[in-house]
Amino acid sequence: MVVLISGTGSNMSALVEAARDPAYGAEVVAVGSDRRGTRGIERAEAAGVSAFVVPFRDYADRFEWNRAMAEAISAHEPDLVVSAGFMRILGPAVLQRHTAVNIHPALLPSFPGAHAVRDALAHGVRITGTTIHFLDEGVDSGPIIDQVAVPVEDGDDESSLHERIKTVERRMLVDTVGRLAREGWTVDGRHVRFGRTEHSVTDASDTKENR
Repeated sequence: MVVLISGTGSNMSALVEAARDPAYGAEVVAVGSDRRGTRGIERAEAAGVSAFVVPFRDYADRFEWNRAMAEAISAHEPDLVVSAGFMRILGPAVLQRHTAVNIHPALLPSFPGAHAVRDALAHGVRITGTTIHFLDEGVDSGPIIDQVAVPVEDGDDESSLHERIKTVERRMLVDTVGRLAREGWTVDGRHVRFGRTEHSVTDASDTKENR
């Protein structure tokens, strides 16, 4: 897998550590970022993982950046792309070539977008959580693979709530990616199931024949 990050890469580091065990079933072949000089890229290189950067600001528009990102990812021939704290929207140039999953700090379809924790607090929910889902061309709209709930505690602010969500999401991301690698998956409409069948779908863009 190729793991995409924009910041410190804590989820990426958890995946790299899990993949050291051959029984995990997956290998991190590269780590990519949209930003130069991130702590996450430093951590990947220190762990001996190939790293690349495709800075958004170096391209004329989102289309050109997505095309460059697709080429950078494809150079490593991954079976899966994992968006783990990656703050850019991946477009058709990437998603038509690669199956990708994303981790999101809310219980989708509630609170999509970049400010999910803040939005959940503002709405006054008592339970939020984290979701891992396949990426499609919408914003946090792809088929849901797994979710874990996190209670909102009295006195929570965005920082304290987000830290508790991160602890839960890191464990869920490692477990879920491992299961996808070991067991495979099928997508039936919006329903994702672990395990391969004779009609297994190898990406999230399900076909009519498989529905």
